[in-house]
Amino acid sequence: MAGQTVIIRDIRQRTLAKQLVDAAPPGAVVNVREATRNNDQNARMWAMLSDVSRSKPDGLTYTTDVWKTLFMHACGYEVQFMNGLVDGMPFPAGFKTSRLTVRQMADLITFIQAWGDERGVNWSEPNPYEFEGKA
Repeated sequence: MAGQTVIIRDIRQRTLAKQLVDAAPPGAVVNVREATRNNDQNARMWAMLSDVSRSKPDGLTYTTDVWKTLFMHACGYEVQFMNGLVDGMPFPAGFKTSRLTVRQMADLITFIQAWGDERGVNWSEPNPYEFEGKA
């Protein structure tokens, strides 16, 4: 049996997942996990990081990659800084938002939004919750 992926949205997919487990041969591996962040979330995060970088809040001039690392660290995600090979200057490494769940990514985006709002960042994309009456 080839690998199977099922996204559980309603009873139909849940039933299919149970059938696949029942039909699985001995030694098969099942991995049930929350969905990871989606492309829309990723695009929004990078747009926000660019906005923060352009705004230079508190006089800070970092690349979007460094801002991403700083925000992930502020939200409690493990990040790592490595020393460069030539100049010994530290650079961020070993972190990926692709490993975050949809909920974790939403929390990260919310943190970036709140942090930037407090510092007057001019957002290129409107806050989606403003249109839903939630802001």
